Amino acid sequence: MKGLSKKQQAILDFLRGFIREKDYPPSIRDIQLGCEISSTSVVDYNLKALERMGYVRRDREVSRAIELLDGSGRRPASIPVPIIGTIAAGTPIPVPSADTWDNLDYDNVEEVTETMTQGKERVFALRVKGTSMIDALVNDGDTVIMEATSSAEDGDMVAAWLKDREEVTLKKFFHEGNRVRLQPANATMDPIYTDPDNLEIQGRVLTTISHHN
Repeated sequence: MKGLSKKQQAILDFLRGFIREKDYPPSIRDIQLGCEISSTSVVDYNLKALERMGYVRRDREVSRAIELLDGSGRRPASIPVPIIGTIAAGTPIPVPSADTWDNLDYDNVEEVTETMTQGKERVFALRVKGTSMIDALVNDGDTVIMEATSSAEDGDMVAAWLKDREEVTLKKFFHEGNRVRLQPANATMDPIYTDPDNLEIQGRVLTTISHHN
């Protein structure tokens, strides 16, 4: 692009690729390592230049708050997704019903892009508590963006309500013969096997927003 140094172009390309793959911005350290830049201060210098030229916007009070613009200072439209609770054992997710979907509390939201919601309409967010999906890059304290659905395909990461345990869990879903396997992404944890009648899918993960550097 006109006016950009090779280093600035490399940073911009890295930002686009990182956000496209992970759906959240990289940290300064991620950019330094990914672009093989000598120090974080050099990254910061070039980000300031990109900011002046209208390619990015930054919030220095918030971790990872690097936002891609279109070069004219305009940013893609954001979509407020309501955070309706925490996914943790022992607490069913209060998934909105068809009648209450329009009355959600939008005072507590996660701002996402249309790419992150994949064009789905009934989308909500949950804070993650625990480390059962840590190997799938879903950490304690992260936010998962969920589609409200009662069905899932093999390999989907879902919020599943186990009726006999009266608890909800975030796991990968697999059909296995006449039972269901809920697979954690943590080598220290065992899968959960259950009868399909004991299981209620409450949502499917569309993407994860990390709150860690």
